[in-house]
Amino acid sequence: MPETDLTVTADDGTSLAGTLSLPAGPGPHPAVLLLHGSGPLDREGNTPRLPLNLGRPLADALAAAGVAALRYDRRGAGSTPGVWEESGFTDNRRDASAALRALAAHPDIRPDAVGVVGHSEGALHAMTLAARQEVAAVVLLAGFARGGEAAFRWQAASVFGGMPAPVRLLRRPLGALGERVLARVKRTRTDVARIAGLRVNARWMREMLVHDTRDDLAAVPAAVPVLAVTGDKDVQVPPADLDEIRRLVPGGHTEIHRVPELTHVLRRDTGRPTLRSYRRLLREPVDPELLALVATWLQARLREPSGAPAEERRTTRS
Repeated sequence: MPETDLTVTADDGTSLAGTLSLPAGPGPHPAVLLLHGSGPLDREGNTPRLPLNLGRPLADALAAAGVAALRYDRRGAGSTPGVWEESGFTDNRRDASAALRALAAHPDIRPDAVGVVGHSEGALHAMTLAARQEVAAVVLLAGFARGGEAAFRWQAASVFGGMPAPVRLLRRPLGALGERVLARVKRTRTDVARIAGLRVNARWMREMLVHDTRDDLAAVPAAVPVLAVTGDKDVQVPPADLDEIRRLVPGGHTEIHRVPELTHVLRRDTGRPTLRSYRRLLREPVDPELLALVATWLQARLREPSGAPAEERRTTRS
């Protein structure tokens, strides 16, 4: 698989370091932008403490299906300069939009066949890019369909439910502490704040809490195909939101998959899902069936000649 460095110039002039993976054979090729989850993630979706290792296997699967892929280091991660704690949720979205424009302008890429694959926070930005008519196809991996604060509260309750029994006995005092922390975050006015003794990306959290993905989902053009996938053992995103995604996206042709035993880190777990299982799960590769699903779905929708009727490109499945 041919790979080349590709630097994206963000709106404020920051150089976002990335990798463009190309299929074998002559171009121009259809392509997708890969967007990872929250935090100071490099182009592979990794932090030192939590190596998701999603970028390369996904790019490999897409290249084998004839689809190019661009992935880049977030600000303050990998080879991209900056301070992650000073980057807001909207900054991440603007960087994604700049990367999408750079991808579409590349001479080896078909500008009429550029899509986006987003995981977790990346799925939220993918929804916005779709709503703004910037993409030809969208894949949402573990995205939610609700307001940010409601999603945050669902995640906190879900994660708490997986804690050891002695911790769950402290539900009330810990819940009260969580409410105080949330209120403190909302009152901040700086990019970074010290909350409960920790250095917190306060602007990112403030912006995420008020972001409602339902607005973007309802604004996706009817001609843009959407694939939404969430594991039924995801403890960070409500799997039931898949039905809401399908309901909100116009046209009634969105394809959803609630994958048995799949977790938020895109590995399967036969046991009880908890955050504590992530380190064990991440020793395994990304679920191969998920990679095949995404690659096959995008191949069918992006490799066709431009102008093909939308109805011929889209299917519905639950």
